[in-house]
Amino acid sequence: MLEGVPDSSAAAAKTRTRKPRLDRALADAVDQAREAAEEAAEGIGEHLGVEAESERVVTHYFECTLPGYRGWRWAVVLTRAPRARAATVSETALLPGPDALRAPAWIPWADRLQGGEVGTGEVLPTEDDDDRLMPAYQLSDDDAVEDIAFELGLGRERVMNREGRAEAAQRWYDGDRGPNAPIAEAAPAAARCGTCGFFLPLAGSMRLAFGACANLYSSEDGRVVSADHGCGAHSQISEFVDTTPQGVEKSEIIYDDEGSEIL
Repeated sequence: MLEGVPDSSAAAAKTRTRKPRLDRALADAVDQAREAAEEAAEGIGEHLGVEAESERVVTHYFECTLPGYRGWRWAVVLTRAPRARAATVSETALLPGPDALRAPAWIPWADRLQGGEVGTGEVLPTEDDDDRLMPAYQLSDDDAVEDIAFELGLGRERVMNREGRAEAAQRWYDGDRGPNAPIAEAAPAAARCGTCGFFLPLAGSMRLAFGACANLYSSEDGRVVSADHGCGAHSQISEFVDTTPQGVEKSEIIYDDEGSEIL
């Protein structure tokens, strides 16, 4: 910028950010704004204020008294022509105020869905670019095998990739079937699923850390558990705790005779 010459860009920016001057003739036209609002809708309450939008354009705000519209305001925009005194109604609208009761922001269903929410009879499509999956033929390092599998469509079309397996493993491990679950912490320290005869290891890279419980009497029956999970139904539980009648703690016998009737 040359010395003594104003910066035109800075001046323009200052002009754009300068608050417009409130037109007094339009600001005083409260009754006209109210009439316009009452013609357009119902539930017009007290006048809340007026704001300048631009040169010779203002917006009057009125309280909305309709049930269910707490904090909403009726807005009436007034304007006038240059050198004219009469105000003209541009538009009316119902707008939310700073503390208005509003519906929550829309979230796509795919982002709202939580684990385990797909119920009986419901269908959940999997995205083509799901980060957890990859084409099955990519598991082979042999180009010839990949070409044949792709052409003939052998096996599953997609399988879980390393990222998907790691995500599932972490979720299971941190959940109710991992080592920190209350049932596992209450079980004998040595009664871990990995040494239980009812533990069926999973296939592939998961078999060292996870398996399915097949004990009919366990609350984990039919569920995937971590190898260091545990419960009181371990196949060798008698080796870890005294299960003889003398070693089993019995509850105190309580007699309830309040409901009895003497005949």
